Amino acid sequence: MTEAKKLPVHTPMSQFPVEGDELIVGGQPLSRLAARVGSTPFYAYDRGLLKARVAQLRSVLPREVKLHYAMKANPMPAVVSLMASMVDGIDVASAGELQVALDAGADPAEVSFAGPGKRDAELRQAVAAGVLVNVESERELPVLAAASQALGVPARVALRVNPDFELKGSGMKMGGGAKQFGIDAESLPEVLRHIASMGLAFEGFHLFAGSQNLRAESICEAQQKSYELALRLAEHAPSAIKFLNLGGGFGIPYFPGEHPLELEPIGANLRYLVERARGDLPQAHLVIELGRYLVGEAGIYVTRIVDRKVSRGQVFLVADGGLNHHLSVSGNFGQVIRKNYPVTVGTKAGHSAREISSVVGPLCTPLDLLADKMELPVAEVGDLVVVFQSGAYGRSASPQDFLGHPHCTEVLT
Repeated sequence: MTEAKKLPVHTPMSQFPVEGDELIVGGQPLSRLAARVGSTPFYAYDRGLLKARVAQLRSVLPREVKLHYAMKANPMPAVVSLMASMVDGIDVASAGELQVALDAGADPAEVSFAGPGKRDAELRQAVAAGVLVNVESERELPVLAAASQALGVPARVALRVNPDFELKGSGMKMGGGAKQFGIDAESLPEVLRHIASMGLAFEGFHLFAGSQNLRAESICEAQQKSYELALRLAEHAPSAIKFLNLGGGFGIPYFPGEHPLELEPIGANLRYLVERARGDLPQAHLVIELGRYLVGEAGIYVTRIVDRKVSRGQVFLVADGGLNHHLSVSGNFGQVIRKNYPVTVGTKAGHSAREISSVVGPLCTPLDLLADKMELPVAEVGDLVVVFQSGAYGRSASPQDFLGHPHCTEVLT
């Protein structure tokens, strides 16, 4: 137990209660949910937690700020449908996601389409659907203009700005410096001068400096800088600004030592910007675009132990799912140095008997590691391992065909 006390500590995963020995997910014990699903591995997303997260944000954000769901975080149709009923808009990153969003009942007037390398056919689909295209390159503009002329409807466009600053403390920087995303801020005045003559319906700007940030002060600074930059660019715009997407960046705690993001300073900062916009940009709607923060903590990945091995004193729990279903937890999706996600044995969550063990998947590669030497409840074959913080960038961001193992299931509980 001395060794266990030295292990780094994760923030408590209290969103899923424990009754007796078992984790409760969607109001039912984990083993019963697994029986309902019928097989492992699977992802489960708790609709009650999704609703609670949106409500929490609504209570802090100014009512004038529109809340958009970036569905790349979790494109499961049932999740998108639920989110579309609660948020103000959906942000998509491909024509495939666009179709899912529209099928889910999202209002095309409140759908925006971002992403570099949009194919001509995708741009035409976006114009036909009447959604807002966040233009990432000057190349897209004549394609959109041609689609507008052919379809008899002006393409709705906003320019995605590659800002001249970065989001400090961001886990993944998507703006500032040389980037594949957006148009460099210094090039935009010239681009804006050409838009009016192209038959396009210009609406505003999209700025997204980075993601997975747990520092409220950094997010507030990025929002303020984004607003000031948009204000300067608005002087060159062909028409009044109707849409100003300030991006997101809201993070969730994955690793030991990380703490939940404080929302109150961000809400106060947005109230200040809303008040400024009343005078500076009276026709503009301010938008924040969140994916991971809305869905990440509401999801778990569940895999069953099929073998328990001890190799030279180290316990290995071999599971029926691994990096083929959950690349992120293996450390191979953006981590420079691998760190453990919060993990437990969901069918022994109430047990006091614990040990240091490693959870590995069934794949024939040492990269297939779900938990490395963590203090976990003592587990046996048949128990269910749970990876928390798995509602975002899970199944859809993983190589499910790798080594030919079965695909996993997703359920909304």
